[in-house]
Amino acid sequence: MSNPIDEAIALETSKVDDAPVVAKTEEERIPTAEIGDKIPTKYINLRVTDCGKIEKITYTSHDYFGNPKDEVEKAANVYLPAGYDPSKQYNVLYLMHGIGGDENEWGMTGSSSRVKCIMDNLSYYGDIESFIVVTPNGRSATNHAANGSDYMSFYCFGQELRNDLMPYVETHYSTYASKALAEAGDADAINKALQNSRDHRAMAGLSMGGMQTINIGIGECVDLISYFGAFSAAPTSNPAAKTAEILKDNTLPIQYFYNICGTEDGVAYGAASAAAKNLPAVCDQFRSGENFTWQELPGNHDFNIWYLGFYNFAQLAFK
Repeated sequence: MSNPIDEAIALETSKVDDAPVVAKTEEERIPTAEIGDKIPTKYINLRVTDCGKIEKITYTSHDYFGNPKDEVEKAANVYLPAGYDPSKQYNVLYLMHGIGGDENEWGMTGSSSRVKCIMDNLSYYGDIESFIVVTPNGRSATNHAANGSDYMSFYCFGQELRNDLMPYVETHYSTYASKALAEAGDADAINKALQNSRDHRAMAGLSMGGMQTINIGIGECVDLISYFGAFSAAPTSNPAAKTAEILKDNTLPIQYFYNICGTEDGVAYGAASAAAKNLPAVCDQFRSGENFTWQELPGNHDFNIWYLGFYNFAQLAFK
């Protein structure tokens, strides 16, 4: 009998062809994006003008899975929109990887990145107001390697997200929290600055990253984040009833929760369905057609679904 963890890791490596086609520079700048079951070609073409850039950062975190007093150097990738201007304020999406990946699994490592192409084109054609995208490593442990680390360290990421990653990113880049964070003198002030800017922050992820979005983003950090996206959320994602119980006293608006899963996904369909498909029926904070979408379509546990999920969610966030 196959191990579901090994199966999920193997399926994550089955990516779509990432080779981009150079965008036609003469094409009219007309918004045509829509939430659907396919990414139009013009949104995955490689732009040679009006394009953003990707930077690699390192920041100090802690071994939350082991000894939180131990400091750990972590890496992440950051997409900055075309014409990034430090005098402006930008929304931020924290985009999580799966059980077999790391900060590079979304391919956000160079100019031909599909995430970058989608963001560049959605912004260029005026479909979105572009935002910053951060892809961190979701294992909060000294050993956070893609191979050989303990997958239970994924469940400690909420502490890193709140205490280390967000404060670093949002003081080093121009966000809606930057000014308040720069003036914050202690942990309480930092947390308050992040809470006051929650409507300018999103979290999404594939597979295990979808679990983190549900269990950690909604379950632990709803005071810091108001937009959520789960793409083929992994087994161990909180079922809908548990999310409803966690949120029973929540008074903070959830601006949007988007979900997508392939109907042939033998790894995640059951868990993702149990976590989200009927969530509006058990929790009145989610309203189908208003701030909630469940999308299922033919597909497997792979990047054909996950890039589509990213494309769709990028249009829903921060609206």
